[in-house]
Amino acid sequence: METAIWGAYLCLYFQKMLKFFAKYKTLALVMAVLSVIIISAIYNALAPEPKLRIYQPNDVAAELVDTTLQHVKKYHQIADFSLVNQLGDTITQKTFEGRIYVADFFFTTCATICPIMTEHMGQIQRKIKNDPDILLLSHTVTPEIDTVAQLKRYADKKGVIAGKWHLVTGDKKEIYDLARKSYLVAKDQPYSPYDLVHTENFVLIDPQRRIRGFYDGTDPAAIESLLEDIAILKKEEQ
Repeated sequence: METAIWGAYLCLYFQKMLKFFAKYKTLALVMAVLSVIIISAIYNALAPEPKLRIYQPNDVAAELVDTTLQHVKKYHQIADFSLVNQLGDTITQKTFEGRIYVADFFFTTCATICPIMTEHMGQIQRKIKNDPDILLLSHTVTPEIDTVAQLKRYADKKGVIAGKWHLVTGDKKEIYDLARKSYLVAKDQPYSPYDLVHTENFVLIDPQRRIRGFYDGTDPAAIESLLEDIAILKKEEQ
């Protein structure tokens, strides 16, 4: 008898509870949605913004770093330079002052990795062409062949936008020192006039002239990563 009474009581109780929740289900749904939004907002506010690594010489494979720099752990920057672009204009570190840029090393007569790298640099150019804070810099490693006139022909053929993408030539030793001692992309060895730097690396440089990333310029996936990192660096610099 008592069991029957308790059973009836529980049934009545649950019926009342169901009626209660049915009456306020819209409010409950709104509160649940608001709770999710609030929790997400708090999480996003507290979660740290992603930041790119700052590369130092001791972070890079020793074979790519000049012996005088292999133990440097901080304050590494791209050295001052003075080169000439495809328009005959002098290009220096001041050209990139306050800007992000992507650098690489190529030569116009290269038939192996350079065409792929140039195509990928063109892809980056299309993505950032309307952003005045991002530039591109390609150094020839055969300046004795890649004169200003040759670079201009190559630039016209490849759709290079003047002022956005600088193809530069100049003193060979200066260019090779930049590759080895600044951008850290070429094997360390004594300079020779017969030397040839041949690297697939794209290097991301921040407005403080620091290295923020290395990317395989022949790999489409690496180019996508580079574009994502440019966006991160832009936010970091704001």
